[in-house]
Amino acid sequence: MFVDIAKITVTAGKGGNGAVAFHREKYVASGGPDGGDGGRGGNIVFVVDNSLATLSDFRYKRKYKAENGKDGRGNKCNGKRGQDLYIKVPKGTIIREVETDTIIADMSDEEEFIAARGGRGGWGNRHFATPTRQAPRFAKDGAPGEEWELQLELKLLADVGLLGFPNVGKSTLISVVSEAKPIIGDYHFTTIVPVLGVVSMGEGKSFVMADIPGLIEGAAEGIGLGHEFLRHVERCRMLVHIVDVAGSEGRDPIEDFKAINAELEKFNPEMTKLPQIVAGNKIDMASDEQIDTFRSYVEGLGYEYFNICAPIKEGTQELINAVAAKLDTLPPIKRYETAEIPLEALEKKQDNGFTIRVEDGIYIVEAEWLVPILSKIDYDDYESLQYLQRVLQSSGIDQALQDNGIEDGDTVSLYDIEFDYVT
Repeated sequence: MFVDIAKITVTAGKGGNGAVAFHREKYVASGGPDGGDGGRGGNIVFVVDNSLATLSDFRYKRKYKAENGKDGRGNKCNGKRGQDLYIKVPKGTIIREVETDTIIADMSDEEEFIAARGGRGGWGNRHFATPTRQAPRFAKDGAPGEEWELQLELKLLADVGLLGFPNVGKSTLISVVSEAKPIIGDYHFTTIVPVLGVVSMGEGKSFVMADIPGLIEGAAEGIGLGHEFLRHVERCRMLVHIVDVAGSEGRDPIEDFKAINAELEKFNPEMTKLPQIVAGNKIDMASDEQIDTFRSYVEGLGYEYFNICAPIKEGTQELINAVAAKLDTLPPIKRYETAEIPLEALEKKQDNGFTIRVEDGIYIVEAEWLVPILSKIDYDDYESLQYLQRVLQSSGIDQALQDNGIEDGDTVSLYDIEFDYVT
């Protein structure tokens, strides 16, 4: 089964807890605290696997979790870092954060993408030793890893997309101009999954052509099969629109041409701006009048037109040469702009749950929902710090600190940051 959309949940590993330990060695007096730090949790990392063609691996497994970091130990031994979890996806996969619909990655090259970062390890008690606090009996717990609900969407990477009604000869064309071997039959929807073929132009020059399952009128609203694959045309640099110029199934070629372009307009108006070459197929079954009428109509709209008979390769080389020449003038395959998940979206994920405990005068605040917000805060930026202050106030943490007796100058610890409290 061809699967090109999947929704999954990814959770990075939790950081290991810091250790509470004191140095004990013969002949060494007052060894002091030596608790090690916890190890960082593992990341969730997406990588491209060129051997994959669908997202079918995600049909049955929907939750992915990286390894937690190990706890620290005595003698200043830090815990081991959790192993990263690598998730393989096909080239061309778009990764969205579901809550905000933000595109956070476009997996169109070999570069790895860290989707969720592991939590930092907690500090051991040696970090809390001061001249006035020489034997701290507390340490920090590790921070939880980031957790996101993601939608994976496969958009094929092809230079040219073949469009047309079912049974107009798209599969036949791609089979004679490339090494692709699609299923070809004299019935509708022979092609039920997109087929990619590499068209070689010699001297190391080539381009990728995609045979998109046939569209019918109403495809943009979900009728037929083609609507499921219209997203794969969005990346194409240009389109080749194949029409049964003979009207062998009782349809009018001009009406067919209008209907397919109307579906493109409904699905995504930007797609109608893609360069388009029109190929009138099945000319062996068409009359001269049919061919001339359709040619005049198409060229009157400003489209380049070619007559072909795909099974016997008549006119196919001229068509492919024109496509290659057009591609030389076009920009590369579309890449989607990516963005960071907005801070406001992170705040919405909060459940307002938190705990506050006081250890040797330090007010330790723990709230898992706060971790991804802290990771995005720029502590050198005034507005960013103001945003953090608003979060602490709106969540009730600031009031809870006051209820616990905090005073100006007391230390507040939020996972990997500490600051002096100011009212």
